[in-house]
Amino acid sequence: MDLSQLEVFRAVAEEGGISAAAKRLHRVPSNVTTRLKQLEEELGVDLFIREKLRLRLSSVGHTFLDYTRRILDLTEEARQAAMGSEPRGTFTLGAMESTAAVRIPPVLAAFHQRYPKVELDLSTGPSGDMIDGVLAGRLSAAFTDGPVGHPLLDGIAVYPEEMVVISPKRHAPIARASDVAGATLYAFRPNCSYRRHFENWFAADGVRPGKIFEMESYHGMLACVTAGGGLALVPLSMLNTMYGSQNVMAHRLASPFREAQTWLVWRRGARTPNVDALIGLLGDPATTATESTPTPAS
Repeated sequence: MDLSQLEVFRAVAEEGGISAAAKRLHRVPSNVTTRLKQLEEELGVDLFIREKLRLRLSSVGHTFLDYTRRILDLTEEARQAAMGSEPRGTFTLGAMESTAAVRIPPVLAAFHQRYPKVELDLSTGPSGDMIDGVLAGRLSAAFTDGPVGHPLLDGIAVYPEEMVVISPKRHAPIARASDVAGATLYAFRPNCSYRRHFENWFAADGVRPGKIFEMESYHGMLACVTAGGGLALVPLSMLNTMYGSQNVMAHRLASPFREAQTWLVWRRGARTPNVDALIGLLGDPATTATESTPTPAS
């Protein structure tokens, strides 16, 4: 059993198939199949249940995947230690869309200038996807909604956010969820923490929203709300950067639903020099994005 076999096994387990794993590893599918069979023969067990077009982890495979991730994380940590503390290599970073658009552009620009030996690879998506990416080893670190209480993750709070409900321009004031019970909502997929935040706001007031339309971007939400179709929950810092924001009303929420906190998270025990370098820049006022002047309705 060698590290390349473990890397192949992890990729197949996380991607759910040979072709996707081969693409991720930049290998031909036949090579991935061969390496996986060699590993199973050496262990004397089936790590996967073979189905028609997909491989599903067996019970032994689930257990072995946890050990594999830990071994590969420790290997990377050892490699970084042997190379010294200088940031280098590929730094796979994840971020929520609003954070990527508003908060971190000056940080990433400064990182690129200061650490030219690092190749930044940024992915964006809902907070749940970013957390899954860090846990699976696809991302070295990610900006997510926090706090994150997962036992395999460490992190720090980096950006406070004020969340506001946006409505069509001539909408009546919104003081609480019962004012808009049954309203149509625009939100990201269910694994978005801000969507859960919005749904919890309704639940805390003992009411429910109406139909929830899933969107792919804040700009899409803004367009739908502007057209009079319903409501959306957005970070105020994001809203104030968006063209057309003057065409909607922003309504402040009462605590605790007004506040949200963005965290930078990484796998426990895998705080690499690249992560340390990013944390250093996040603490530098010169590279911190300034928050736009709040303009929500009271």
